[in-house]
Amino acid sequence: MQQFSRFSEYCSTDLSWLPLMPGHWQRVRLKQVAIIQAGVTLGKVYDSILETRHYLRVANVQSGFLDLKHVKTIDVPRSEALKCELQPNDVVITEGGDIDKLGRGAIWQGQIDGCIHQNHIFAVRPNIEALTPQFLAYLLESPHGRTYFRITAKQTTNLAATNRSTLGRFPLFLPPRPEQDQIVAYLRAQDAHIARFIKAKRELIKLLTEQKLRIIDHAVTRGLDASVAMKPSGIEWLGEVPEHWEVSRLGACIWTNRAGVWGADPSDKNLSDQLVCVRVADFDMEKLAVGTSKLTIRAVSQSERSGRLLCSGDILLEKSGGGEKTPVGRVVAFTLDKVSVCSNFLARLVPNTKIVRSGFLLTVMNHLHARRIVIPYVKQTTGIQNLDSNAYFKLGIALPSLNEQDEILSALKEHCKPIDEAIERANEEIKLIREYRDRLIADVVTGQVDVRGWQPGPDDAVSDDDLAALGDDEAEPVEEDADGEGN
Repeated sequence: MQQFSRFSEYCSTDLSWLPLMPGHWQRVRLKQVAIIQAGVTLGKVYDSILETRHYLRVANVQSGFLDLKHVKTIDVPRSEALKCELQPNDVVITEGGDIDKLGRGAIWQGQIDGCIHQNHIFAVRPNIEALTPQFLAYLLESPHGRTYFRITAKQTTNLAATNRSTLGRFPLFLPPRPEQDQIVAYLRAQDAHIARFIKAKRELIKLLTEQKLRIIDHAVTRGLDASVAMKPSGIEWLGEVPEHWEVSRLGACIWTNRAGVWGADPSDKNLSDQLVCVRVADFDMEKLAVGTSKLTIRAVSQSERSGRLLCSGDILLEKSGGGEKTPVGRVVAFTLDKVSVCSNFLARLVPNTKIVRSGFLLTVMNHLHARRIVIPYVKQTTGIQNLDSNAYFKLGIALPSLNEQDEILSALKEHCKPIDEAIERANEEIKLIREYRDRLIADVVTGQVDVRGWQPGPDDAVSDDDLAALGDDEAEPVEEDADGEGN
């Protein structure tokens, strides 16, 4: 990696988190070099003639890229649509959400004709002579952008929000326009290198995951003893199974199948203490457990609390949500030591411990999802998938004795351990290269290093296919609220 020197002259910024900027850079407010456009308000009633437009919502705007797999439509008057119509090179910025996602931005390239945006997204239209859209997008990703929104945001328990005035006051430190272009070209070239590295690591993870899947497939459908006599299972996806295994239905392995909770009315006088509410976004699919990094707290009524408190050994089933690459039907174990419920997009499953170990059932159900056997039981609505639970739990499976289930789980733990460790190392390397990218962007867009002398080499070519790898693992599962609007 090429080493760069600092600029010869710096001046004070009066900001505690960014004390110095290059002396020849100009300090301005965003509103001085860009138009900030507000979006359309959802649910508003109009008396005039309406037309249907696609619109961007918060779930479509990720950090540095747009997720356009599911773009909704809205009926609005033409006059309203024209006020919030997106134009190529607009930088779309989120108004609110989790504090670490507030102010995330991406560049609109005109992918959908006539597309507008909702009021929880701002469209920033830079004066091209003064501000390069890509430079602004990188600046928003930097610690300078993140810190500004964190300090100025209005915060509640789990959410934060900014507004048009605060966004307009965002402090920009602008090099001359040719220098902005040079910075963007340099960062895009480095992004291409980083994206290729990430893509290679993802391909390795895919191969390791397939190897692990084959091991699990044989263990949960054939057992550990290759010499055992087999019999037809009568189940298409299974084929033959060990002769002494019991052919059953998935539903017979479940004592309780209870839907999660909806958000309660805060004015309800019968609300219990607020509880941890596990969401789809909390699933840690590598560990098949609930992650603990960003747990949500939700008020729950006494009636909803009853019978829905999660216990160790419970399995959480994703019954709604999903996406193009990940159909619903994912499962994780509940492992938290907190009083918790799950959201209405999940179901609480209590295994029938008379015939199945919780860990074995979790492994089998995860295997059904990994092999896409779950897909025939998934129904697609507008941007959301729903699992047909009644049909799904009639699915046939085969069960060994409890003792043999324990043996299989123990063997899988031993055989899969080196694969899991290799996957973990690859994921850690992806994490480290992303952290390096964050530091690089921070140093370059705030002028802590001078890249004016950089010249692209033969390996610095940039393609959209390369850069796409930066975003593949950024999009999170979309879980809609009760009013149907995604987070």
